[in-house]
Amino acid sequence: MKQILNTLYVQTQGAYLRLDHDTLQVEIEQKKALQMPLHHLGGITVFGNVLFSPFLIHRCAEDGRSLVWLTQHGRFKARLAGPTTGNVLLRRAQNEALNNASATLNIARYIVAGKLQNARSVLMRAAREAKTASDRSQLSQAATIHAEAIKNAETVADLEKLRGLEGYAAKAYFGVFTAMVRQHRDAFTFTERSRRPPKDPINALISFIYTLLANECVAACEGVGLDPQMGYLHALRPGRPALALDLMEELRAPLADRLALTLVNRSQLTPDNFIQRPGGTIHLTKDGRATLLAAYQKRKQEEVFHTVLDTKVPLGLVAHTQARLLARHLRNDVPTYQPFILR
Repeated sequence: MKQILNTLYVQTQGAYLRLDHDTLQVEIEQKKALQMPLHHLGGITVFGNVLFSPFLIHRCAEDGRSLVWLTQHGRFKARLAGPTTGNVLLRRAQNEALNNASATLNIARYIVAGKLQNARSVLMRAAREAKTASDRSQLSQAATIHAEAIKNAETVADLEKLRGLEGYAAKAYFGVFTAMVRQHRDAFTFTERSRRPPKDPINALISFIYTLLANECVAACEGVGLDPQMGYLHALRPGRPALALDLMEELRAPLADRLALTLVNRSQLTPDNFIQRPGGTIHLTKDGRATLLAAYQKRKQEEVFHTVLDTKVPLGLVAHTQARLLARHLRNDVPTYQPFILR
């Protein structure tokens, strides 16, 4: 499997992206600021007032290249969807599994188990690196809660109880998130999860990364031929990419949360990289977004060992490998869906 990991992020307001033969050209104030071969790009994500030429949009749709539109502050607005790919029989199998309570619970159980194990690994690593006994104790207790939840997930009787189990562990995880913050803790204190809008810098940071990750999981589903809205753990709602959110669960802690903590703990992002808008909403500044996007792209290139594939893969391709593993399970090629667990 060969995938292109490079995503171009454009946040300069008024920029114009157009096709020039087989290259992408970025113009700012009618002057060429960047030109690069189109085949080097797996996707393009733009923020706010950034324009595409119709021919570039058509070409990206034909190639299956991802185009994502976000607001200037990183809230998802739209995504380009080209012709439907994949085998219709796969989507039929996806739907049949959704209509089978036992099959749905089985898939959701492994997704939750993978999420819990990866979150527990992040907690245990943070406990080892903790500077105070209080932080170490809090993190160890949360890791113990996750260990118990992993064990209980094996025998939980229905989907609602599984969701409750996952929610209880998530509450314990975010309850000690501040204990993993070692720099500027007063500014990056985590009180509660707030999404729309984020009300503090740490929520703004992880929500921004989750938005990027969710769109990549949508692309992974579509690349395999799965319907990104037809999920198993997340409830179905109009316009909600439930399956993409399912795949994202295993990657929240090892990719998104660890990246956020690294940026804060290394002081690559400081309180000065956040701004408060009317109504109390907190957003990253333009410089803060640039720092995060560069680090996110670098993090995706890091290779990790995939226990199911028994080989190393770039972290940015894990969503694609998991979508393929799920497709194999839905086709009955393998008896269970095997989650990604970071070693």
